[in-house]
Amino acid sequence: MNTDLDEEKTIAVEVAYATPEKQLIIPVQVAEGTTAYEAVVQSGIAAEFDSINVENDAMGIFSRVLNGKTLPMPKEYILSAKDRVEIYRPLTIDPKQARLKRAEAKKAKAKNALED
Repeated sequence: MNTDLDEEKTIAVEVAYATPEKQLIIPVQVAEGTTAYEAVVQSGIAAEFDSINVENDAMGIFSRVLNGKTLPMPKEYILSAKDRVEIYRPLTIDPKQARLKRAEAKKAKAKNALED
């Protein structure tokens, strides 16, 4: 019996998540054919962060979102060696609102500088 043929081939990938306070990248050996979702579950990263919802949080590979449009969804995306699966946090503020607040703050600062 040839055990080399019986052994499951594995690949090395990473699973990453970050908050403003903490960032974690977990290296994981997964079987060839593993999906991004399965790698996240296998990594155990959800146990490190209460905020992770594996079923609902957006995921991506090297900043490319797994959205079912340009790339398959996390439960369909088959990983390649050295892929990094990233779990994304929901936005806390709309980017348009953030830009508006920065512009208003800059304008107020400029006005105060002129008055001084």
